[in-house]
Amino acid sequence: EVQLVESGGGSVEAGGSRRLPCAASGFTANRWCMGWFRQTPGQDREGVATISPDGSLLYAESVRGRFAISRDSASNGVFLEMASLKPEDSSRYYCAANLYRGGNCFLVEDDFNYWGQGTQVTVS
Repeated sequence: EVQLVESGGGSVEAGGSRRLPCAASGFTANRWCMGWFRQTPGQDREGVATISPDGSLLYAESVRGRFAISRDSASNGVFLEMASLKPEDSSRYYCAANLYRGGNCFLVEDDFNYWGQGTQVTVS
């Protein structure tokens, strides 16, 4: 059974940093598309970052240069390193996974079939 468990959420001051781990089980994460999305109440879920099995990275324009996604071999998961946080980054962050079909892993919610429960990040 595929499971994704996010952690690391909490409150952080504007300009600060936070690291969000996502632990994966039930599959070999480095062979799959892995991604981070975020959603605030009343808004659509937004793609934040993805990583492909070949290491290709994609970022939303709003976070490029501030956020970084990387794989964590210890937990068979991924990290989302967030820096220079802004109040508008406040959201619930979700880890997502899907079988790799070649090419890039795009920031498209419908491309991902497996989701964690999310972790809340509040920037003030």
